[in-house]
Amino acid sequence: MPELPEAEVVVNQLRDRVLGAVLKGCWVGRPDIVRQGLATLDWYRGASITTVQRRGKSVVLGCMREHETRYLLAELGMTGLLLFRLPDASYQKHTHLVLSLDGGLEPELRYWNPRRFGRLYLFDRTGLERFLAKRFGCDPLSVSWEQFQQLVKGRRGRLKALLMQQQKIAGIGNIYANEILYRARLHPYRTASRLKTQTIRRLYDVMREVLLDAIRDGGSSVRDFLAPDGTEGQYQERHLVYDKAGDPCPAKCGKTIRRLVGERSSFYCPTCQRRK
Repeated sequence: MPELPEAEVVVNQLRDRVLGAVLKGCWVGRPDIVRQGLATLDWYRGASITTVQRRGKSVVLGCMREHETRYLLAELGMTGLLLFRLPDASYQKHTHLVLSLDGGLEPELRYWNPRRFGRLYLFDRTGLERFLAKRFGCDPLSVSWEQFQQLVKGRRGRLKALLMQQQKIAGIGNIYANEILYRARLHPYRTASRLKTQTIRRLYDVMREVLLDAIRDGGSSVRDFLAPDGTEGQYQERHLVYDKAGDPCPAKCGKTIRRLVGERSSFYCPTCQRRK
């Protein structure tokens, strides 16, 4: 958390409010939060924000200065936020980057991350391309049906693990993997390569539907997530199984939602999601 829908919500707000703005200043509160390129930080002062993109769960700002483009990549990690302003004074402690802006609709953009699982990177174009190729697999919203089918059929491991493996499918985390599998009626431990073509097609369609619905609802505000303008998402109100162990199955099959404890907790219905 945040996952792909939350990152997409962030990107949409940044495009509306800071695209075209000029970076007047860049303040870093914790140098160790910048994993690469800290020595190039001065270059970004005076650069214009020309692109805002999402890659998996990360946000990439393209900055142009004197016909050269460089990039700031922000990993949101488990608790990372990009905020135009702080909701209250308690957020000041964990603000690790402040971009002062001129010419946009917002005077500042802040990177806040209390647990520091996320990181910041400063790249030139070649560095960014290498990083993306190493870290991120296909995007679930743009991958073709043919590519997705081939990917699933080539995976011998558990289905949920595949959905969450960022080097294969970038952007899905524990919350949305649980929701997607329940709606697709697939057990988290099903072997991906053994799924029939029609089952993979159902998974593909449900995956896109869940992610797009979550984006339209502003993401899921579970624990810490806020959009840059400070608003909360509403998709958590539509979660069917995530963190609902012991609740009746929403399909009214007569069973209750169970929890599988592994590296990440899985929530499923033993009737609607049979393990074959």
